[in-house]
Amino acid sequence: MAKPLTDSEKRKQISVRGLAGLGDVAEVRKSFNRHLHFTLVKDRNVATPRDYFFALAHTVRDHLVGRWIRTQQHYYERDPKRIYYLSLEFYMGRTLQNTMVNLGLQNACDEAIYQLGLDLEELEEIEEDAGLGNGGLGRLAACFLDSMATLGLAAYGYGIRYEFGIFNQKIVNGWQVEEADDWLRYGNPWEKARPEYMLPVHFYGRVEHTPDGVKWLDTQVVLAMPYDTPVPGYKNNTVNTMRLWSAKAPNDFKLQDFNVGDYIEAVLDRNLAENISRVLYPNDNFFEGKELRLKQEYFVVAATLQDIIRRFKSSKFGCRDPVRTCFETFPDKVAIQLNDTHPALSIPELMRILVDVEKVDWDKAWEITKKTCAYTNHTVLPEALERWPVSMFEKLLPRHLEIIYAINQRHLDHVAALFPGDVDRLRRMSVIEEGDCKRINMAHLCVIGSHAVNGVARIHSEIVKQSVFKDFYELEPEKFQNKTNGITPRRWLLLCNPGLADTIVEKIGEEFLTDLSQLKKLLPLVNDEAFIRDVAKVKQENKLKFSAFLEKEYKVKINPSSMFDVHVKRIHEYKRQLLNCLHVVTLYNRIKREPAKAFVPRTVMIGGKAAPGYHMAKLIIKLVTSIGDVVNHDPVVGDRLKVIFLENYRVSLAEKVIPAADLSQQISTAGTEASGTGNMKFMLNGALTIGTMDGANVEMAEEAGAENLFIFGLRVEGVEALDQKGYNAREYYDRLPELKQAVDQISSGFFSPKEPDCFKDVVNMLMHHDRFKVFADYEAYVQCQAQVDQLYRNPKEWTKKVIRNIACSGKFSSDRTITEYAREIWGVEPSDLQIPPPNIPRD
Repeated sequence: MAKPLTDSEKRKQISVRGLAGLGDVAEVRKSFNRHLHFTLVKDRNVATPRDYFFALAHTVRDHLVGRWIRTQQHYYERDPKRIYYLSLEFYMGRTLQNTMVNLGLQNACDEAIYQLGLDLEELEEIEEDAGLGNGGLGRLAACFLDSMATLGLAAYGYGIRYEFGIFNQKIVNGWQVEEADDWLRYGNPWEKARPEYMLPVHFYGRVEHTPDGVKWLDTQVVLAMPYDTPVPGYKNNTVNTMRLWSAKAPNDFKLQDFNVGDYIEAVLDRNLAENISRVLYPNDNFFEGKELRLKQEYFVVAATLQDIIRRFKSSKFGCRDPVRTCFETFPDKVAIQLNDTHPALSIPELMRILVDVEKVDWDKAWEITKKTCAYTNHTVLPEALERWPVSMFEKLLPRHLEIIYAINQRHLDHVAALFPGDVDRLRRMSVIEEGDCKRINMAHLCVIGSHAVNGVARIHSEIVKQSVFKDFYELEPEKFQNKTNGITPRRWLLLCNPGLADTIVEKIGEEFLTDLSQLKKLLPLVNDEAFIRDVAKVKQENKLKFSAFLEKEYKVKINPSSMFDVHVKRIHEYKRQLLNCLHVVTLYNRIKREPAKAFVPRTVMIGGKAAPGYHMAKLIIKLVTSIGDVVNHDPVVGDRLKVIFLENYRVSLAEKVIPAADLSQQISTAGTEASGTGNMKFMLNGALTIGTMDGANVEMAEEAGAENLFIFGLRVEGVEALDQKGYNAREYYDRLPELKQAVDQISSGFFSPKEPDCFKDVVNMLMHHDRFKVFADYEAYVQCQAQVDQLYRNPKEWTKKVIRNIACSGKFSSDRTITEYAREIWGVEPSDLQIPPPNIPRD
């Protein structure tokens, strides 16, 4: 088979990014050399690859800065309504290539770097991922920033600059081991510290009610230092800002407590304050009620709201004097989107500022707060919902506790007036949950304090209305909306799959990159022989490239013509990696039973991180690697079946594996995955989906036609019916011989001969307390996988389905999602206005 072209060779042939002008190339070279010269300190005159990376990053950054300043000037002159996207996670990945793509610089940089005898792809690989997120929620925030800039919205992402992002995952003897992600070790070329906007954040203390109003006194102060990262839109010269806060101890921190002369101890204690922004909590869909986490949540909210109000008051470029003092117009100029309940404290904090500091009366302040804030719900799993102990609040945020009690009292009075005597309803709808440990239900606070509440896929938004927030929906149905998630086609097609992007451009032009619905124009080509060949060829090249990567990284040789069956996401029982494992064991047993039979060769790849404290998730990883050890070394199996655990799954690895996948596994129990966005990335990149009717899979099946996905298993109603009846795993185990065999092998130590009891906990869970009903969907899943095999035997028919999926994936652009948020929640209109580039004088 011919060696695949490298991405840089492909780029040489590509029309997508327009041919690099020679002037651009010369300018990039000159700039690169200048940066390299200043990077190399006098005692070091040999450049390392990292020096080259930084020189290139600074060269590209130079192209951003003028546009960044001009964009901010433009906003100050127009004074539009500003959108503030508050999130404790921004899973950005790498920035270099994304910036080159969005600024249309990729070809010029590629050519310049090539002329200098370097390889662009090698330099791109040096960059650390900014892993400031766990999974879907944090990556969604990153896609949204890209879309908001591309749609010309005056939008800001606000979060925390974690010194350590999501841990690096090492697999040692098949077990996950966590390593700290010291992503800032070599510096971050994309951020700009803004010490002039440093702000105080208060904790602890006590509350005094005086004739002049309420005072929060004797607090401990931590400073919030902002770091700004530019967020470029796609080829529109708009550059928005992501501002991340870092915690700094004030200079007098604790020194006053140490008048005894223990100056050294006092200075060392500064770490206590600075720990706030030290590390990202590595939990996905699980609430851990730690005080440090609550501090992080208040830290980002308190700093951000001060910033928002400063900008609201002085909306002239470069001006620090307030020009607005009246808060009546605040909701006309400010929209705050709460990405899940993590920034829920924005609601009581805004109330505190309006009432205690700005002296707005309570009812007016409440009206302003509600009109300003909107809340996105990301999960219906009860263990994921934030419920903070009242005692913790009382100590850490005493004034906020008072405000939450006051909000709740007025809310309950309102409910009681509408439903007199319905005490149970009051209990269900209270923000304060009574019990041994009184808790604050943050989701209830968000629903009460927002003018809009949305789920992230249609089925999820219905579940939100019918179960999780049923009482609230009955009270204010107009508040509840759906905003189906999306992904940015710039990173998730143009950047990660240039071959496919180019194949599409040749047929329908480039406009689909900012209007993904135009992919519908590919539908007439579903039976076009040449196009079918081109799409299949791109996939095969991507598979060859990824095979080479796996061989280099994992020392495994895989069959590039096998079906690449990929299941990558956080490891969680509800995502049912165990169902996938049972299928793999079943395939293995079938090959062993009939070794002479023709099987469709498969390479099963499973990847994802387990939260460090999640015992079952870590066992699942061990099971995958143990099954792999047996299957991959069985000579009878040969290259018909391989199982690979993809270590340290992250954004930059997703960009490699997704374009190479044939089959995408989206197999959560119906009703548990709010949306999913990996499913959309695979669809856009030409993989077919095997999945349940859950999350956005439902809408993918609707867009492409259910017959073009492999849908199996219980629907939400079936899961509920099974719950009513009582789920009994044993009846499936007794009835299905292949299931029984697989479970017995796992249980008996067939896959863990040195530790026969290794997987007892897994089997015990599956047999006796499996909330996610793995066995109930096993039979349908295995049958559905047989249909996958059958279609894969007919490459042409397979590719036709692939083309249909790609053509119907337009709905799943984050541009569409953000346009809906803008119009239906924030009350702003996207703009395709091109800000003039820095080299063109302004009017």
